Amino acid sequence: MQIMKYSQNVQKLICTLIVSTLIVSCNSDGPEIEQPEKIYYDLAQKRMLNQNYIGAIESLEAIESKYPFGRYAEQAQVELIYANFMNSQTIASHAAAEKFIRLYPRHPNIDYAYFMKGLSSYTRDKDLIIRFTNTDISNRDITGAKESFAELTEFLTRFPDSQYAPYAKQRNIYLRNMIARNELAAAEYYQSIDAHVAAVRRAKYVIENIPNSSENFRALKVLEKSYKALGYEDLREDVLKIIQLNYSDKNVSESNDSEWSWNGPTVSSRHGDHFHWKR
Repeated sequence: MQIMKYSQNVQKLICTLIVSTLIVSCNSDGPEIEQPEKIYYDLAQKRMLNQNYIGAIESLEAIESKYPFGRYAEQAQVELIYANFMNSQTIASHAAAEKFIRLYPRHPNIDYAYFMKGLSSYTRDKDLIIRFTNTDISNRDITGAKESFAELTEFLTRFPDSQYAPYAKQRNIYLRNMIARNELAAAEYYQSIDAHVAAVRRAKYVIENIPNSSENFRALKVLEKSYKALGYEDLREDVLKIIQLNYSDKNVSESNDSEWSWNGPTVSSRHGDHFHWKR
């Protein structure tokens, strides 16, 4: 009996100590006990500083799954955009950006998410094709590039004064020219098989929808050649007048057609650009 009574007293004492400790912890002015969520976050930061993006993604995803309403939930979400992008997981980066926009549409740094959304769409096409091969992307399916152009245009419309706007403008200039080259590559293919109506359609699309691209002169040359093949002399003469008026420094004779190539300059990724959200 004495042993049982002693055991019960010990249990009561332990319970009392636990409750007292909790009360002291809540009311103490001393440092708070570090929570597991912060441990995950600090580990993610350390891993990103060491460029261990796979490990950082694991830590950030742990916060996302274990503490979706925690103190670091928002920060983990936005840093997943960055970590996935730096790990060349551009589809995951794009998805993370879309999720952040959906969850936090009024966040003060929402412009970053919109910017990275557009940037990751562009890189999705570019990474494997240009970075690891010598293939000109303008001769491939560039659906992602078109999506990126539209998304970065939306970003610039929404946030013209964003700190990321200059980068978005640079990307869009390149994307615009690349899309134009892609259209004209198709136009020149149609010319090679005497499908001149289709070639005219592609060239007119470039002139009417991408008016400020670097490929306008080339598009006009496509029109001039196809109009001649189709027997549309009046339209051909109109095109020649436009060329002479706007491109007087270029030779407009057909003898120079062989000089044209849609292999424009390749703009490589600047791996040093870290578009990281600064808290």
